[in-house]
Amino acid sequence: MSSQQRQSIRVGGASGFWGESDMAVPQLLAAGHVDYLVFDYLAEITMSIMARARAADPGQGYATDFVTAALKPHLRQIAASGVKVISNAGGVNPQACGAAVRELVRASGLNLSVAVITGDDLTGRLADFAGYTAMDTGAAFPEAAKVASANAYLGAFPIAKALARGADIVITGRCVDSAVTLGACIHAFGWTRDDHDRLAGGSLAGHIIECGPQSTGGNFTDWDSIPDVETIGYPIAEIRADGSFDLTKPEGAGGAVTTATVGEQMLYEIGDPQAYMLPDVVCDFSAVTLTQTGPARVTVAGARGLPAPDAYKVSLTWSDGWRAGALWFFVGEDAAAKARAFGVAGVGRARSKLRAMNAPDFDETLIEVLGDESHYGDFARQQGAREVVLKVAAKHQDARAAGLLLKEITGLALSAPPGLTLFSGGRPKPSPVVRLFSFLVEKRKLPIDLDLDGTHIALGAETGQAFDRAALNRPAAPAAQASGERLVDVPLIRLAQARSGDKGDNANIGVLPRRPEYAAWIWRALTEQVVAERFAHFLKGPVERYHLPGTGSINFLLHQALGGGGVASLRNDPQGKTYAQVLLQTPVAIPASLVEAL
Repeated sequence: MSSQQRQSIRVGGASGFWGESDMAVPQLLAAGHVDYLVFDYLAEITMSIMARARAADPGQGYATDFVTAALKPHLRQIAASGVKVISNAGGVNPQACGAAVRELVRASGLNLSVAVITGDDLTGRLADFAGYTAMDTGAAFPEAAKVASANAYLGAFPIAKALARGADIVITGRCVDSAVTLGACIHAFGWTRDDHDRLAGGSLAGHIIECGPQSTGGNFTDWDSIPDVETIGYPIAEIRADGSFDLTKPEGAGGAVTTATVGEQMLYEIGDPQAYMLPDVVCDFSAVTLTQTGPARVTVAGARGLPAPDAYKVSLTWSDGWRAGALWFFVGEDAAAKARAFGVAGVGRARSKLRAMNAPDFDETLIEVLGDESHYGDFARQQGAREVVLKVAAKHQDARAAGLLLKEITGLALSAPPGLTLFSGGRPKPSPVVRLFSFLVEKRKLPIDLDLDGTHIALGAETGQAFDRAALNRPAAPAAQASGERLVDVPLIRLAQARSGDKGDNANIGVLPRRPEYAAWIWRALTEQVVAERFAHFLKGPVERYHLPGTGSINFLLHQALGGGGVASLRNDPQGKTYAQVLLQTPVAIPASLVEAL
């Protein structure tokens, strides 16, 4: 049967980040009947780390774990089973990654074809884009000398072309996370660029499995209901030719696959659910349905798509000085007050030294206390914690000045309030502040190339069409039916699950009702203003709210909510991972009869 006649494929999600556990590959291979293994290693922070590695050593800049841990121990079994491997492990140096994999294949005596896709790296062309501005804020292009990396998010069709030419292992640089799965679908089913709904379905499958076990019980609101986390199963998407799919996991593995675990992951790190922008298709997930069709099986259907946009998103990372920070612990009565007093004194002493040297002040300082509910802002339950963690951090354009904070606050230890302790070790060192700058580049300006075992193949530039968000037909908001019944306040966590994440300096929070009848009451309670008030201590931009009627879900997008995000932020949570937990404490007024049914 030819690849274009396939009715379904099984795709195993084997990695969600650089540093992921190495248990996925043997588990997925043992499950049997997996057609593709896909690996996602990249995030904005990862790209900046890889760029620094490449600057220090031209042979580095890729996910070395892909070669040493994912492939090397299992390459013979992969070859024997006929499983295809697709990965964005190339990072900022896909050619070096490809060379390492080819050497591994050669040393193993195997006959596997390795393809490397390039064209995403724009660091050598910065002058061509110097007039471009940030897609969200309109900020000016950073100084070229400060740029560490600049990579366009490529799509899935180059991956499909590599597979069609016989590649067994496909390595890309920066592509969208879901493209490694969508590329397999395009190849297996013969999808074209006009199959918008199918492309959206394949992209959603990739989105669900791109974070590995986050769809099988990891990072889940009801964490204590998930069995055997130590052996949690990695996700398998059984994707059909129409774009619908089943999400499951290896039989006997730990974890769980439910409409809630899958639903939370669907909402993870998306913005407008009707305009989830990808290079190959604009996805609409608002009408997606989730159906429990087995003990560890959820059927996902209803994704819709619009034509591909005419531009790529480019993520550029650039250096903006240095940051330094350290942790201390305080125990005893008034622990939080003691911690803050110590932090204020340490920052004050460091500032005095800077003034004495006629040096500029810190760009930013931050004193955070973990344990006194500071993440809840005005909604903290002032409980007077007796043990807290203090984090003091600062940014400065000079590494020596950033390091001065650590020196001075450490030297203040014998003058501290009582109850101070710390985890023994050397004093932390300053590290670079790496900021993210995202902008759009016309697809026609970026030719894509394929290297198949040393043979260069020019794939050319892709095209698309301008996208008009204002033309979208928005679903009607759910309306709570007022029956005159008494309303009772209950915390959101009793009515919904939620998950949060980041895109640069923006955070998203997806809220999934536990029962359909809760959806309208949650929508009624969680207005944009209410959410903005809950995060006022973090938020600098607006809050947007979107409705997904297929699941009754809400997705919130919080702009400029992460202190710069990633390694540009001084916060304890620079990626918004805890924001859902904060929102889940919000009271929601619902009829008393629904409370009684909880």
